[in-house]
Amino acid sequence: MNNYEKNCAYIDGANLHKGIHSLGWKLDYLRFRVWLKEKYCVDHAYIFIGFIEGNQSLYAFLRNVGFILVFKKTFTDRYGLVKGNCDADLVLRTVVDFYENTYYKAIIFSSDGDYNSLIKFLLLKGRLKVLLSPYKRCSMLLRETNAPIVYLYNKKFELEYQCSK
Repeated sequence: MNNYEKNCAYIDGANLHKGIHSLGWKLDYLRFRVWLKEKYCVDHAYIFIGFIEGNQSLYAFLRNVGFILVFKKTFTDRYGLVKGNCDADLVLRTVVDFYENTYYKAIIFSSDGDYNSLIKFLLLKGRLKVLLSPYKRCSMLLRETNAPIVYLYNKKFELEYQCSK
């Protein structure tokens, strides 16, 4: 770890939550934030998330442990599922921050192939530190970029929430 690096993490909140949940364990967000800081020198960690009324305590907790929340308005689809697609917001923020020289390297959390162009851009500019994905089912579009990928499915010991009894 280089102490001079000031890196930023850009996290697809839905992908993080659903991905870890599909692995059968619960993420400890405090441990995850500390892990990002210690492992990747993450100064700012953004979570892009759909805003749902009633989740204020969750949002307050995430802020308290060091995440910066970027909200997207949500809607309910015809199947009753809440949607708040944050992909464009994550991409735009990452690129704007690149041009404003906000970070040394970017850490992107998602397994969604929609981020293929962003990953290629960051690789071309030499500004991608790592792509984080919950599981190896990461999109072929992302794997084909040859970006360094770290899968969290095997980080359970380090990042799982431990219920205190």
